[in-house]
Amino acid sequence: MANSYPKGPLPGKLVFRTLGNTGLRVPVIGMGILSSGSPALINAALDAGITLLDSTAALQQQIRNEEMLGTILKGRARESIVYGTKIHLPQNFQTGLFEKTATEEEFTRLLDESLKRLKMDYVDILYNHMISCRESAFYEPVMNAMEKAKKSGKARFLGLTTHGNVPEAVQAATDSKFYEVVMAAYNPRQKNMSQVKDAVAHAASAGLGVIAIKIIRGDADKGQGPVNPAASLKWVLQDPNVHATVPGFSNFDEMTADLAVMEDLNLSDSEISDLKKEISNPGLFCQSCGQCLHQCKEGLPVPDLMRAYMYFYGYRQPALAHSLISSLPFAQKACNGCSSCHIECPNGWKVADKIGDILSVEMAMLKTS
Repeated sequence: MANSYPKGPLPGKLVFRTLGNTGLRVPVIGMGILSSGSPALINAALDAGITLLDSTAALQQQIRNEEMLGTILKGRARESIVYGTKIHLPQNFQTGLFEKTATEEEFTRLLDESLKRLKMDYVDILYNHMISCRESAFYEPVMNAMEKAKKSGKARFLGLTTHGNVPEAVQAATDSKFYEVVMAAYNPRQKNMSQVKDAVAHAASAGLGVIAIKIIRGDADKGQGPVNPAASLKWVLQDPNVHATVPGFSNFDEMTADLAVMEDLNLSDSEISDLKKEISNPGLFCQSCGQCLHQCKEGLPVPDLMRAYMYFYGYRQPALAHSLISSLPFAQKACNGCSSCHIECPNGWKVADKIGDILSVEMAMLKTS
């Protein structure tokens, strides 16, 4: 069973790289505490040597996971792990600019609450989360809060994360001379992958630590068959400018498969073949290009809804999908007034069908809760 503790020894080889000029030595495969609600799984990951952990102080499920982590990590030496947390303040989902409610005080409040849940005095990496434009990378209230957090000892290093418009956001992090780590979506399905690769190389050459995300799971849509997570992980780790990844495995089988990748980071012929097949279909990876936003008459946060769809059908995490949808500023029946959808997605997706699907699932969950 996928959720039972694995029998026999786990794969033993660990590959470490250094996060830029931070000096932090981390395994190339860490753990994103996105969908795991299992203390046994997290303890097994730590026992296996996965010492790089990452979470977000945002959605309700992730907040619960932080509380769980606080209990788990209390019995371990703080210096035995490298922990990163992401603080997300309100942004205009169409422009990527911060809202007026995104204040220095609010950032500090969210960080303090996160530390309290985690039962920690500090995090190793503190991130300005989900940046998609240069202006937000340089947003003074957030930078002031982060600088004060570092000076007061609440954070050792400062970082930025980006899911959309990745090349611009990564370049902004590099140009800032402020951020020390960048966490960026990076995978072979990106239509602007060559630009992402160049931005990552520039960041690494400037001394930033680079952590790749949005790599593997959740890529296969209904009826498209499974993806090969080992192939996707190896693909991104072939780039020496990528220092680590934080896949969000949610069961022991996935954890064991990810650990096994480090036994041999070279792509086999079959893995190369699998990658070519996967790249040829749209999967569930939203490019976050924003082209849908100006096409939607209702002004819906379409990329976020596509992410919720991926959480439900790709990650098989209905609670996470519900948590995200509940956080979005829109009426859940917003599409009902449209006789036809005018959105043309570069991925070739029938966006209206996906939105209708995930909102129907959401309504069903609300009725049964």
